[in-house]
Amino acid sequence: MPTYLPATIGMPLSEVDTPALILDLNAFERNLRRLQDSLAGRSIRIRPHAKSHKCPQIALRQMALGAVGVCCQKVSEAEAMVAGGVPDVLIANEVVGAVKLRRLAALSKQARVAVCADNADNVAALDAAARDFGVRLDVLVEINVGANRCGVEPGEAGVRLAQRIAACTNLRFAGLQAYHGSAQHIRPVGERRAAVETAVAKVKQTTLLLAKAGIACERVTGAGTGTYLFEAASTVYHEIQPGSYIFMDADYAKNDWTESGIPRFEHSLFVWTTVMSRPTGERAIVDAGLKASSIDSGMPRVADDGAVEYVKASDEHGVLKLNGAAGYAVGDKFRLIPGHCDPTVNLYDNYVCIRDGRVEAIWPITARGALW
Repeated sequence: MPTYLPATIGMPLSEVDTPALILDLNAFERNLRRLQDSLAGRSIRIRPHAKSHKCPQIALRQMALGAVGVCCQKVSEAEAMVAGGVPDVLIANEVVGAVKLRRLAALSKQARVAVCADNADNVAALDAAARDFGVRLDVLVEINVGANRCGVEPGEAGVRLAQRIAACTNLRFAGLQAYHGSAQHIRPVGERRAAVETAVAKVKQTTLLLAKAGIACERVTGAGTGTYLFEAASTVYHEIQPGSYIFMDADYAKNDWTESGIPRFEHSLFVWTTVMSRPTGERAIVDAGLKASSIDSGMPRVADDGAVEYVKASDEHGVLKLNGAAGYAVGDKFRLIPGHCDPTVNLYDNYVCIRDGRVEAIWPITARGALW
C-alpha cells in the first residue's frame, strides 16, 4: 500500500489534511541559529539528540550549522541517520542483545559510531561483536549523575569499567556519557542549575580518578535543552546533546527560563487538526487524539487561543473545553502544540514543512519506530 501524504508542495496550509505533523520552517531555522548564537565564544561541541526529530534532513541541517554529529537512542535510529548521510553518530544508550550488537558492529563499517556501556558483561559482548566484524568500537562509560536510570555510579566504579573497556582488543575507551535527564524539566531555574552542579561534581570526581589511573578521558558528553548552557559553562563537558530545542513542546514551555542564559526557543512543531463534531456550545471534538499527539507529559495546547483547553484524548478524538471562545465550527482547522515532541514525532511518517502559510517540503521521518 502506498504511503498517504496529507499535503503536496505548494499547497496552502488550509488545504493540508488532518491530522498532520506541521513544521514551521521559519521558527525552526531561528531555533537552529539561536542555539549556535547562545554558545558563541565557548569551546564546546554540539551533538544534537536525533531522538527528538528522527529525520536525517534535520540532522544534516544541524550539522551544516556546526554540529559534529548526532546522538541516537537505538541502533535503528543510528542506521536511519547513517543511511541519510550522517557520518558521525553516538548511541547515547546501552545496546544489548546479539542481533542488535551485530547490526551495531556492521554499521561502524559505514560511519563513525560510538556506544555507551554500564556493565562489564555488555562490554565483553561488545568486544566479541566487534571482533566478529573486524572493527574497533568506541565505547563510552555511562555514569549516573542524578537521573537514577542507566549508568554506573561515578568514581571508582566508572574507572573500573573504563579499565575493562581499555583492556579489550576490539574496543576503545572514548570517554564518559553524563546526561542528567530528569534535570531538564525541573521548573525553577535555580533548582535546575543546582542539579547540574551536582552532576558536574560527579563528573569531575570520575575524570580525576581516571587521570590518576592513567586513562585519558577525551570526551565528556551530555546535557539537554533545559540545561545545556550550564554544562557548557562548567568547562568539564566537551560536548552537549540538546534535542528538543528545535521544536519546543508544551512541557518545556512550563520551565522557567529567566536568568538561565538559555534563549527562549520558539514552538515550531504542531499537530494540524480539524473540528469533527460540536456536540454542545462548550465542547468541540477534534480528529487528533492519542494516535496523533502523545500525552505522556500532559495534554496538547491550542497554539493560538489561550482560552481553549484540550482536556481529554481517546484513540481518534480530542475533546476541547471552549470556555466561551468563539469559532471552532465543524470543519475548522487549527494548530496544537504537542505535550511531548519526541513520542509525538514517532506517530507520523512525515513532516509537512510550512513556510509563510504554504507547504515548502515534506521530510520523511525515517528513524521512527518503537521495537528495534
